[in-house]
This record gives sequence, C-alpha cells and structure tokens, in this order.
Amino acid sequence: MMFKPLQSRRHFLHAGLFLAGMSAVAVGKTLSDYRSQAVEDLQKRSFEVSGQGSLKKRAAAIGLIYGAATMRPYLADLDFSSSFIRECGILAPENELKWDALRPSPSQFDFRNADWLLGFARRNSMLFRGHTLVWHMQLPQWFKEVVNHQNAEKFLQEHIATVTKRYAGQMHSIDVVNEAIEPADGRRDQLRKTPWLEFLGPDYIEFAFRTAAAYDSKAILVYNELGLEYDTADGDARRNAVLKLLERLKSKGTPIHALGIQSHLVGHSIPFNSDKLRKFLASVASLGLKILITELDVVDQKLALDFAIRDRIVAARYQDYLKVVLRERAVIAVLTWGLSDRYTWHSSYNPRKDLAPVRPLPLSNSLKRKLAWNAMAIAFDQAPKR
Repeated sequence: MMFKPLQSRRHFLHAGLFLAGMSAVAVGKTLSDYRSQAVEDLQKRSFEVSGQGSLKKRAAAIGLIYGAATMRPYLADLDFSSSFIRECGILAPENELKWDALRPSPSQFDFRNADWLLGFARRNSMLFRGHTLVWHMQLPQWFKEVVNHQNAEKFLQEHIATVTKRYAGQMHSIDVVNEAIEPADGRRDQLRKTPWLEFLGPDYIEFAFRTAAAYDSKAILVYNELGLEYDTADGDARRNAVLKLLERLKSKGTPIHALGIQSHLVGHSIPFNSDKLRKFLASVASLGLKILITELDVVDQKLALDFAIRDRIVAARYQDYLKVVLRERAVIAVLTWGLSDRYTWHSSYNPRKDLAPVRPLPLSNSLKRKLAWNAMAIAFDQAPKR
C-alpha cells in the first residue's frame, strides 16, 4: 500500500452510514429500529481478555504469525520501538522496498533504509517481509521517461533479481506482484491497466514470479490484492478474478506460494458476508496456497466522534473479520498496516472532517492497548491451531 487517499487507491471503501446496507422496511421494522438493535448488540459485546500476553505470543500459540508494517523513522521513537518489539513477530517495510524508495536513478539502487529495517528485525528476533517487487504505483519519476516497450522486461528482471538476491534467505515472504486486478478497467481478464501490462502483456505476472523464484528459493512468494472482503458487486468481481488468476498461474506451474489479502476494513459498514468470504478462502487454500492478511486496519473516518463508541465499533470490525478468516488454517500470518494510531497513513491522507484523531489500529496514540487490541487477542485465543 502507499500513502494515498482512499478515494483513489481504496475506491472500494465506499458506503453510507453505519448499517447502510440494511433494509428499512423488512419485517415491518424501520431503519432506526435496526440501528438501535445493532447499537444495543454492540454495547453487550464483551472484549474482556485473559492475561497480558502480547499479540505475537498469542498468535504463536496457535501457529500463526502476527506483526505490522512500519517505517524506519517511526522506529527512532524509542517508546514506539519498544511496543513494536513487544507485540510483533514480523516486520514489513511500508515504503522502503518500493521502486521510488530503492531506485533514485535508472542505474542506481539505494538499500540503506531497507537494510536498516532488516537489521532491526533480526536484532529483535523478528521475521522480515518484502513489499513489493511489482506495482503500478510509487514508481520513480524517471520511470515514464526511460521505461518503454523495448526495455521494460530488462528493467523488471534487473529490479527483481537485484532485490531478491540481496535479501535471499532473509525474507519470510515477499509481495511479488501487488494489485494487478481491476474489474473497472473493463478487460475480459479483469487485469488492471498498468505500465507493466502495457509494455509486457498479461504474462508479466508469471515472469515476475519465475524471476523472484530464481534468485530466492526460500521466501514465500505472494500475490497481494485489495478489495476482497465485502459482499458487493465489486467484491464479487475481484474475488472471481483473483481466483481465476491464481488458477491460471498454478496451471502453468508458476512458483507462487500464497495470496495476500490487504484488508483495509471499513468502520461504517458495507455488507459483509461471512459465508462468501469463507468459501473464497477455502477455494484459495484448495489450490495449495497459503494466505496472509497483509495490511489490516479499520477506517474510522465516518464513525462517531466519541472515542468510546468509535473504539467499540472498530474492535467489532476486527473481531468479526478475524473470526472468519482464522477459521481457515491456510491463513498463516496477520499483519496490521501499522501498530499504533501515532503512526498511521490515515492521519494524513484520510483525516476526519471534524479533525479528530483517527483510531484505526491496535494501540492508541499514547501506545496503550485499545479495544481493537483486545479484539485481536480474543480472535487469536479462540482460533484453531494451524
């Protein structure tokens, strides 16, 4: 993911107010009746947690990995760094392994920040995750002027080879290709219209995985995608398109090992169908693929100002979602996109209209465990072992 407004990158995060998808007339009830019932149910929900064990320890107890994405400057904050070490068993760089961060010029790579994060992870007994080798966004400024039909394959091969060789054997997993699906672009195969597709055609995805596998035989190679969680027309189209893509890659013997599901969830509700999501996860698992939840957070942009109400709704979103996905034993890792509200992309790019602080993550701005942390802890405690 990148620091970019929801309305462009996260266009699937659309919807009305809390409970907007519910009928106003079913069974003689009004929309107000449904809202009142939902609020009452939410108030009754318990987020009581047993013990003080960290999220990484609770996850490890069921054979799961928990961690978060972060950036080097955030870890200079010693209080935050201590919280990260305590709670996280895996670290994913938010930006340091993307093209614009790594390639200041066509002939240069700058690994200083990515190397620093890897060193931090290793010193603190954390796994390290790569994000991302191939994406249509956060490309360097020189890309449009230099890369074309004639040299695109050379640049892509060089980039993947250079990054994967440098970190070979040191990465738990890496997002080889990110967000290649976009039904709204109108192609029959539902691939997103990107520079890579324009220059190299649909086979660029398979090419990327084969190249990564050639230089790192140990990392879990992941296809990472957004918008797969909700019961909407767009969600249906994305799930179907992703399954077809994964089936196609597997049928060709492509060295792909896992699906990454970003999971930027919505606080103000859009329809969530646990059966549909469970069936999708089972279909992915049936292909012999693992599943990682790679960028989990909950957007609270349109929720109530009151922290007590807002935190309870956010926690419920975490709990309801994880209750479903963790039933699937192919899910091997859960990463939140950030750990604390002190450092979240939503603060700058998706601020609330009332200018109140956003609260999308497990720890508060003051690094205290919130109800969202409790919800995750409960979900880990109750999930089946991997």
